[in-house]
Amino acid sequence: MFQPLTREDRVTVVLYRAGIVLSTLIICLAAYMALGFRSYEETGALNLTLNAVLVCISISVGLSVFFIHLYVGKFHRVLKKLYYVAIASLALLFILGNGDGAAVLLHKGYGPLFLIPLSGCLGFITAKEAFCFQLMEGYLLALTMPLFLLLTSLGVVTQKSISYGLLLIAGMLALFTLRKVFMPIHYDIGDKSAYT
Repeated sequence: MFQPLTREDRVTVVLYRAGIVLSTLIICLAAYMALGFRSYEETGALNLTLNAVLVCISISVGLSVFFIHLYVGKFHRVLKKLYYVAIASLALLFILGNGDGAAVLLHKGYGPLFLIPLSGCLGFITAKEAFCFQLMEGYLLALTMPLFLLLTSLGVVTQKSISYGLLLIAGMLALFTLRKVFMPIHYDIGDKSAYT
């Protein structure tokens, strides 16, 4: 520990890690939903749940984006800009679906592309943790999530493969989260004099 932690330090680390935990739980829920439905037929309950999942994942990723501790301020600014693009993409998804983003996501080939910026934000977070703490699954997640969405949008994966892909991502995120959230709080702060 380089310096004593302030209350703000502790609160921001807890919020950052809460975002990671919530993102993981939401993606695990999405994987469970995908495994539970044999086809992606549009139903009111499915779409309503998926729309809620989309909003919740964007909020949880946002928590981590805004409370991440990065030594290089330029990286944090870039990450925030990517998050704004992710929010704009999500809004566009809902606009195209007349308030039902799930309908576009499930039934239009281009739908998953709107989630690539959000997966980029989460991937940046996992890659940062992989770099700092040798959580190798973080690098895999940073590569796998956007690639999975791209392949889904191109239609080169079956619905069954989509379910298993989500399950794989959820499993890696669960491992990543379990390894990350129990670290001492001061690990996320590091040397305060290094921040720029």
